[in-house]
Amino acid sequence: MIWHLIAAVFAGLGAAGVGLILRLASGKRLPRWIVPVFAGIGMLAYQIHHEYSWFEYKQEQLPDSAEVVDVEQSQVFWRPWTFLFPMTTAFTIVEQDQLAVSRADDERLVEFLLYRFEKEYVDQVSHQAWLMNCATREMLPLEGEARTPVTEAMRRLDASAPLYGVLCPRA
Repeated sequence: MIWHLIAAVFAGLGAAGVGLILRLASGKRLPRWIVPVFAGIGMLAYQIHHEYSWFEYKQEQLPDSAEVVDVEQSQVFWRPWTFLFPMTTAFTIVEQDQLAVSRADDERLVEFLLYRFEKEYVDQVSHQAWLMNCATREMLPLEGEARTPVTEAMRRLDASAPLYGVLCPRA
């Protein structure tokens, strides 16, 4: 977090420098308040860029076998631009290398780990082991109660659900 604060300060200083150069280039005809306005715009632009690039940055850190199965986007009133362009605040992945496939009563059962990444003050990562019956599209948490939240779209698991497509590919 401290590095983002330092980066925001330097983005503000750089943008303030651009405002100062513009003011000097105009022969000081531009008002003096242009410099702090440019500084504020620079810091705000850095913050918006950081928030919107979080999802891509986290995806680059994942192994190649990780498959994103759910993405959550949200809108926040103190960030009015998110009403036009919703911001990704959480996503869920399944790592395909760690799937344990078995058969019971001629039905395919897949045991897997579901990882959930949440963008907060300090990024949160939670994981939960699940068992899925591919024939009935039922999921149940292993190791007690579910710690990793499952969205309604993931719970319904119709044939077009990304999680179902990753775990139970059509043969």
